[in-house]
Amino acid sequence: NFKHIMKELQGAIIIGSVFQAFLGYSGLMSLLLRLINPVVVAPTIAAVGLSFYSYGFPLVGTCLEIGVVQILLVILFSLYLRKISVIGHRIFLIYAVPLGLAITWAAAFLLTETGAYNYKECDVNVPVSNIISEHCRKHVSRMKQCRVDSSHALKSSPWFRFPYPLQWGTPVFHWKMAVVMCVVSVIASVDSVGSYHASSLLVASRPPTPGVVSRAIGLEGLCSVLAGLWGTGTGSTTLTENVHTIAVTKMGSRRAVEIGAGILIVLSLIGKVGGFIASIPQVMVAGLLCFMWAMLAALGLSNLRYSEAGSSRNIIIVGLSLFFSLSIPAYFQQYGISPNTNLSVPSYFQPYSVASHGPFRSKYGGVNYVMNTLLSLHVVVAFLFAVVLDNTVPGSRQERGVYEWSETEAARREPAIAKDYELPFRVGRVFRWVKWVGL
Repeated sequence: NFKHIMKELQGAIIIGSVFQAFLGYSGLMSLLLRLINPVVVAPTIAAVGLSFYSYGFPLVGTCLEIGVVQILLVILFSLYLRKISVIGHRIFLIYAVPLGLAITWAAAFLLTETGAYNYKECDVNVPVSNIISEHCRKHVSRMKQCRVDSSHALKSSPWFRFPYPLQWGTPVFHWKMAVVMCVVSVIASVDSVGSYHASSLLVASRPPTPGVVSRAIGLEGLCSVLAGLWGTGTGSTTLTENVHTIAVTKMGSRRAVEIGAGILIVLSLIGKVGGFIASIPQVMVAGLLCFMWAMLAALGLSNLRYSEAGSSRNIIIVGLSLFFSLSIPAYFQQYGISPNTNLSVPSYFQPYSVASHGPFRSKYGGVNYVMNTLLSLHVVVAFLFAVVLDNTVPGSRQERGVYEWSETEAARREPAIAKDYELPFRVGRVFRWVKWVGL
């Protein structure tokens, strides 16, 4: 069943990624850029972080002594100790997340090894449905969430493992999931556009040209195709949090990214690394994500600084987009479910389970699936509200904060812009005849 789900997910990611690559390399992204402004990007990115509010702390609460410590450590390092320098580097600010994770994991490991989560005649490996003792039923949640050895991933993982394409089997393609993934790829592209603009300002460079943006979106699509072939279960996109990393570290070198990518490829061949990551208790992951999702929401809203944030027009558009991005998916996810029903489906899977009980119930099952699923995704609702309102409600270019992209002809005449955005090893010569993906 797991392999079948992964094969369906692979198929959907591949189709959605091919669509994204086509969006970039065909030049359609240049047209879409006219609709994307800070007032659209801000609520769309913020909705990604806010959409998991029902998953974060409820899971942390299953093991408070670990989850809360995880959150407090990251807050302590990133806020209270952020100005402390060690050998000229703000270690606590730059490495707040890995430091907090390492300390909390070590504490959880010691608690597990000392028997803090051992309960008489209770075995964490026994499924909940097979547990007869009421005593064990009471403690099974803490045993699964607090222990670092409940998954046995670290012990059972091999030292070396070579990832290969189609490891789960031949991808399964369904048009319903493909349509959903294509829409999600557009949302991911909107997120990336805001990140490109912010990154260019942080490194004191001119904004990229529409052709460079299109080329980047196309490359994200190609990378996601590879991710789908390798069966990762996720696509590849520009991470908004990394814009904050550039601001903190003052490091905008592509060389650093290339070296980091090489290190990650090497680590992917060491099975114990993946086993260690898999052994991290979910409550610690939830604690970290409480911080990361909160930062993502704040970084999304920070895009409003490129517009008139105090404008009543923008306040209303962003407010409506954010509120309905939470409220409408909640309506779809709760539709047709008894109020007394305890959902066993995690909140992040609810948009995909709602297809069977959502309010769209036409005679076309495929349409019902697509519409119920899309309108259960917070980020899709936020994007639809923001893009429609921002492009239909009158407002000046300054008020809307319309992104200013560099002109193609001017960029070619300026060596500084050409140096920042030209492809390495003179690969850009191949694209010179394709004007919409070059400088």
